[in-house]
Amino acid sequence: MSEVTLENDVQTTQNENEPETVFDPVCVDVPRIYDSCGAKDCLRDLTVFFTAEDQAVVDTAASVRVTKASVLSATVSADAVAFHRGYYSVDVIFYFAVCAEVYTAAGALPATVTGLATASKRAVLYGSDAGVKVFSSDAPDAPIDATDFDCCPGCSGTLPTATVQVSCPMVLASGVSPVTTPAILPFVPENVANFFGDALVAPTAQQVLVTLGTFSIIQLTRDVQLMIPSYDFCVPRKECDSQTDDPCEAFSKIEFPSDSFFPPSTAESDSGSSPFGCGC
Repeated sequence: MSEVTLENDVQTTQNENEPETVFDPVCVDVPRIYDSCGAKDCLRDLTVFFTAEDQAVVDTAASVRVTKASVLSATVSADAVAFHRGYYSVDVIFYFAVCAEVYTAAGALPATVTGLATASKRAVLYGSDAGVKVFSSDAPDAPIDATDFDCCPGCSGTLPTATVQVSCPMVLASGVSPVTTPAILPFVPENVANFFGDALVAPTAQQVLVTLGTFSIIQLTRDVQLMIPSYDFCVPRKECDSQTDDPCEAFSKIEFPSDSFFPPSTAESDSGSSPFGCGC
């Protein structure tokens, strides 16, 4: 068997303002992005589903104000596109937790309820075509798919890996309206159902509608072997601080919170990701 050889085991690079640097070429197994796309979606008039207890509150609502929405989970699947070899359709279903304040009468204190809104999205991307199957010691007893076996010539390969990145949704509009067309309760994954505790129900009298704005990136990746330059190992350059029992010494290392006393005067965003909750 012939082997692939490298011309030089050790190579160098030379920049105008930097001394000559020696590096070794090494092979790594990494996911390579074959295709990706970005989207800016306005998800209009999504029906919010509540538990039976919260839905009873919504049925008596005079007005509703959605205060927050957060992405709970998403299901992602990729399927080959017929007659377009190497292309795949990526189907995504987003599950949003929606926190709303329900006002039953003028001047009354609002009741806080949390429900579920869903939205689907599809994209067609190029993911190349691989006629191999991948097995790993991490999953030695993977189930065998009987649908992969047939009497037709050829060998079915592996699908690319589809990944989705989505921003925290923006609440653009919300309201409550009578139910004119019965809403169908969508399929809810187990992890999402456990978040709400009790079972969700479809609205029959009144429903909460919310419009969300999202930004998302969809990618198709495959694991490939790439050769990259290796300069050195990532050796830590500093020692770990030892713990101290003196609380004042620990407090002295904390920087003064200037931003808390002098809020920034520009519109620069300081919105960091925080756990979903309606009590803030």
